[in-house]
Amino acid sequence: MNAIEQYLQHLAAERRLSPHTVAAYQRDLARLSEMAAGKPLAELTVTDVRSAIVKLRSQSLAAASVARQLSSWRGFYTFACRRLGYASNPCLGLRPPKAARALPDILSPDTCSQLLGGRADDGDPLAARDRAMFELFYSSGLRLSELTGLDLDDVNLQSGEAQVTGKGRKTRIVPVGRQALAALAIWLPLRLRLMSCGDGIPGEVRVNPAALFISQRGTRLTQRSVQLRLNRWALQAGLGQHVHPHMLRHAFATHVLQSSGDLRAVQEMLGHASISTTQVYTHLDWQHLAKVYDQAHPRARKKG
Repeated sequence: MNAIEQYLQHLAAERRLSPHTVAAYQRDLARLSEMAAGKPLAELTVTDVRSAIVKLRSQSLAAASVARQLSSWRGFYTFACRRLGYASNPCLGLRPPKAARALPDILSPDTCSQLLGGRADDGDPLAARDRAMFELFYSSGLRLSELTGLDLDDVNLQSGEAQVTGKGRKTRIVPVGRQALAALAIWLPLRLRLMSCGDGIPGEVRVNPAALFISQRGTRLTQRSVQLRLNRWALQAGLGQHVHPHMLRHAFATHVLQSSGDLRAVQEMLGHASISTTQVYTHLDWQHLAKVYDQAHPRARKKG
């Protein structure tokens, strides 16, 4: 087993990163090996890695993508120095190119109300399921993978909480709002109907009987299915724009932060490892912040 394979195994088995994340590391390290032109990774120098960064930039690769690859390389060499006897880490001291931090697309509170309100489920299990999913997205700020990974036992309707498994398989407890709890209470009995007679085939084997959100076949709902259903809801609600699940997570963070001003609490609920990731939401509504300033700061108040 070569050094890269050992590192990838470490990421999967010890750090418990998702297969998607491990695959991204594998691509980044394969790119480094390709640019090394046959030179063993153990012999690369700071100059070699700096030249690789210059090559990436010359290929018009975005600064954020270059920064991510450098981070992957640095992590590999840190592991190799500790576990595999590499003499030095050629990535130390190298800074990634600075990239302008793009602000996430968000939905206003009125738009969220338009999306989630005014549509009757009429006993339709799929409509009830979709409402419960989207209310939970907005109520608790979940990632798409976190929502599709929820099991029945992860949500407690009595306490109004859900246990979520996030990045790196870290778990956290998030609050579930009143509207989401009501939608879940409607969905759960209808879910049993899908489990018992999916696609009209009695006795069909269910692959994921523990999953909170299931398809017509009784299997765990896929992330792609959730994306398609949400965009359909947005069109039917007359929003006139594409809506993806992460926009509801962004809306949750922005609206809670605007109302509370508690950055640390929002960080905990979102499951961000670093508060700097959460701070992007402080830049999303300058008009709101300016209004708060005008009302609160002694020097900002206008004299009558």
